[in-house]
Amino acid sequence: MPSGPTDQRPQPPVEEQPAPPVSDRRSKQTFANMLRSLVPLVLIILGVVWWTSFRQSPDVQPVKPIETATTVQLAANRAGYPLLVPTDLPRGYRPTSIRTDAGNAGEGDPVTLEIGYVTPSDQFAEFVVSDDPRADPVTSLLNDATAAGSVQIGADTWTRATRLHERDEETVLSRTVDGVTVVVSGSASEAELEAVAGSVQPYSG
Repeated sequence: MPSGPTDQRPQPPVEEQPAPPVSDRRSKQTFANMLRSLVPLVLIILGVVWWTSFRQSPDVQPVKPIETATTVQLAANRAGYPLLVPTDLPRGYRPTSIRTDAGNAGEGDPVTLEIGYVTPSDQFAEFVVSDDPRADPVTSLLNDATAAGSVQIGADTWTRATRLHERDEETVLSRTVDGVTVVVSGSASEAELEAVAGSVQPYSG
């Protein structure tokens, strides 16, 4: 049986898409390479930012120096001896605490003054002066200290000792003149403690 006529109509030619120019391909490759090289850098930056924010806990507050003149003046007025205080400390020493028992002292009673400083290295230095050798601030620093010679600071000779405080060894510098004991101690380095001790002078108001 003869077959029907076949469709011999010409088919439209298939249009070939031109290849993208070499310059376009190279631009895309360069951009992709740049993105791949930036990813590690971005990850490193994000890691540093996270670590910095993690270490700076919201519970850590900046050091806020306090006013000391009023309490020092009170102690000087009540003390039966020329009050000694750190004077003109180098930049970076910030007073953060101060206490005296002068408010309850009558005429002839001993007077003790304590001042706490944050040092330039963000450690702690404590200064104590008292004409009472049994005052708690004095005995708490000296009674458990182990003698370790002496050190010359300016024109004065200070007794050097060490003590354990919260498992750390701290230096204790002290001297007693005319019944008045001065003590400098804390977690600060010996050089920073000596800077406090070397600045001690009679209060001039």
